[in-house]
Amino acid sequence: ATWQTMLFSTLALAQMGNALAVRSDRESLFRLGILSNKILIGSVLLTVILQMAVIYVPFLQDIFKTTSLTWMELLATFGLSSVLFWVVELAKWVMRLRSRAR
Repeated sequence: ATWQTMLFSTLALAQMGNALAVRSDRESLFRLGILSNKILIGSVLLTVILQMAVIYVPFLQDIFKTTSLTWMELLATFGLSSVLFWVVELAKWVMRLRSRAR
């Protein structure tokens, strides 16, 4: 059950990173401003809170068939879920470099 919870959480949180990264197809989220879209930030924070509830609230664990994660497992989940965000940001950076080189 632990690896299923980690996978479920990684996929859910990766989509939040993806939502943040794809706000622009060329500009970095950091250049746009992390807080420039407060509704999106609120949605991401709400999703993270709800995901934590699904992992740690007993009756939600029963519904979603999840189990509590240790701090290390949770840290690994957050780290793995951030990979998609960084890949998208890296791709945008490479695209900007290539367009400057032309």
